[in-house]
Amino acid sequence: MTILIKSATILDESSPYHNKTKDILIENGVISKIEDTITNTKATKVTFENLHISQGWFDSSVCFGEPGFEERETITNGLKTAGLSGFTNIAINPNTNPVIDNNATVTFIKNKALQNAVTVHPIGALTKEAKGVDLAELYDMQQAGAVAFGDYQSAIENPNMLKIALQYAQNFDGLILSYPQENKIAGKGIVNEEETSTTLGLKGIPNLAEELQVSRDLFLLEYTNGKLHIPTISTSKSVALIREAKTKGLNVSCSVAITNLVLTDDVLSSFDTNFKLAPPLRTAEDRKALLEGLQDGTIDYVTSNHTPIDIEFKNIEFDHAQNGSIGLESIFGALNSILPTSQVITILTQKKERFGVPQANIQEGQRACITLFEPDTTYQFSKNHIHSSSKNAAFLGSTLKGKAIGIINNNQFILN
Repeated sequence: MTILIKSATILDESSPYHNKTKDILIENGVISKIEDTITNTKATKVTFENLHISQGWFDSSVCFGEPGFEERETITNGLKTAGLSGFTNIAINPNTNPVIDNNATVTFIKNKALQNAVTVHPIGALTKEAKGVDLAELYDMQQAGAVAFGDYQSAIENPNMLKIALQYAQNFDGLILSYPQENKIAGKGIVNEEETSTTLGLKGIPNLAEELQVSRDLFLLEYTNGKLHIPTISTSKSVALIREAKTKGLNVSCSVAITNLVLTDDVLSSFDTNFKLAPPLRTAEDRKALLEGLQDGTIDYVTSNHTPIDIEFKNIEFDHAQNGSIGLESIFGALNSILPTSQVITILTQKKERFGVPQANIQEGQRACITLFEPDTTYQFSKNHIHSSSKNAAFLGSTLKGKAIGIINNNQFILN
């Protein structure tokens, strides 16, 4: 396949063509030429107004449904959605049925995603059936292609289980994930515990529930000298704890969900179940601390935390609705609305190697792993912009800036 990208501004700080507008010729999945003007009559031409390109974007926390919950999302349509949203590489969470907790289920996910423009990196469950009782087959899953291990949005209550996992995984450089919530403190809470929850009469989850777990996990990490990732932190104190841990040299990374970076619990007054999320939306003070943590390098990844939920579990009373929002289609526009585009691209392309994703710089001779986007268009996000099977989007009705156009990866391309 031969593709000619015309007049694209390249945003890639590791490339000699950073911030330059060039034509890019891709032949058989490899960037063969980057010049001011390229003429190739046999190539498929890609031309868009105000076209920008970068290294392919990576999302460290994506849920689909298949196997077991195909009514939420299939792997096929989920990968199409990811590609149209600008993502060349995604890490898929193990909250399927059956849970991704052994070699066979990891292999199933990998095989379903073969010959796709989007590359899938399965996250295996840390414990069998994600029940928190027995350690899952971590090494076997890694051999099948799992890039990390964690029970999705399910806290490891037994600290010894996490200690053993951090120690054991060092034998094969495994990355352990631990969801930051102390369940006994969280109790039956469903939103952030604060003035808004009291006013609305909703049971709250205090910041303490997250911070106790983060503190515990960092103590265990220091003791074991392991390799830990803390997904979707949401409080100012969590940022401070992880910042201190990194200063001490602990091998820890963390992410924040785009919803927690942009929205606060003020939106809950509408009782819109699309705002019922895990972690819950917090206060403006927490949001400010998360932004500061992102900008100083404490927070490593911004994730869509894409979680499709079919309508029967969202279009009900707030108390009974399931947590989650889709986010692949809106993460770029939401993040680009609050930060400069150059910083957004750095965030979406950095530190991929920790999840087993190789870097692919935009220069001649490199494998083409490219995201195409337009950074300046402002629009109101609506259901017309959703490619997912489920439509539970927290950013519906929000004004976003910038749109993904598509991707070129694995010698294939997906374009809007």
